[in-house]
Amino acid sequence: MQFIDQAEIEVEGGKGGDGIVAFRREKYVPAGGPSGGNGGRGGSVILVAVEHLQTLLDFKYSRHFKADDGKRGGPSNRTGANGQDRLIQVPLGTMVYDAETEEILGDLVDKEQKLCIAKGGKGGLGNQHFLSNQNRAPEYALPGLEGEHRHIRLELKLLAQVGIIGLPNAGKSTLISAVSSARPKIADYPFTTLVPNLGVVRKPTGDGTVFADIPGLIEGAHEGVGLGYDFLRHIERTRLLLHLVDLTADDPINDYQIIQQELAAYGRGLIDRPQIIGLNKLDAIDESVALRVKDDLAQLTQDPVFMISGVARIGLEQLLQAVWDKLEGNNARDE
Repeated sequence: MQFIDQAEIEVEGGKGGDGIVAFRREKYVPAGGPSGGNGGRGGSVILVAVEHLQTLLDFKYSRHFKADDGKRGGPSNRTGANGQDRLIQVPLGTMVYDAETEEILGDLVDKEQKLCIAKGGKGGLGNQHFLSNQNRAPEYALPGLEGEHRHIRLELKLLAQVGIIGLPNAGKSTLISAVSSARPKIADYPFTTLVPNLGVVRKPTGDGTVFADIPGLIEGAHEGVGLGYDFLRHIERTRLLLHLVDLTADDPINDYQIIQQELAAYGRGLIDRPQIIGLNKLDAIDESVALRVKDDLAQLTQDPVFMISGVARIGLEQLLQAVWDKLEGNNARDE
């Protein structure tokens, strides 16, 4: 399945139905008067957030959406039927923008949340509305109004509480597979992960927390280098960053600083997001070397640092407990 996290679509509300000109034609009613009904309202285009969609792939093949037109009015003052609304399903976490003005129209983060993005046109008035003392037999009615027409940009930002970040091959996919039921592709070469992977990690209390394995960032990611820029936006919604550093790298401290610089350069407050650092691949290096790296990091950051191994499952319980404590601490501050 392709992961598509941005799309542009054209949406158009239905045209309102026309009002009509009609007169009562009943036996024994010599002056029946006007009886033209109003047109029905045009349907609207409405986005609906659903859980079962994970990408915006559907919009790669279908880009124009129009709601039904309203029906014209009828005689005997009958109002035409309203046009049916056009409901479009999108994944949870979809941001909606007006593509021409860049105005934010909505942020669909709740299940079954709806957002009207193109209203249908009003129905036209029938000639019954124009009856007056001066005009006892109006022979005109109004046409229905056109529906709204808009150019919309959709942008998906994954809903995950914890974002796992780090350079390519830092072990992010291995870690998420070790602590959740997610089964991402894992291999020993850069950019194994081409799309964000989501995994639900169970707390001791039984409820789950969504972790997102964000594809490898590299130096210059905020400028579009590598894959990072396309996926940095998915970190924006996370409440906590789990920064993995490869202990077997030539310079783990420099690797850590590269990611911090990219977060700062991207902006949007990412550099200020709470972080926990995991020094990964402890099973593949002498512990004394790992301790030196940990001591060096302690000179650069106040964030908690853990020595772990996703493959050997070393230190994961302590790491996850720190995650739960940090999230609960954030909740307490939010309240």
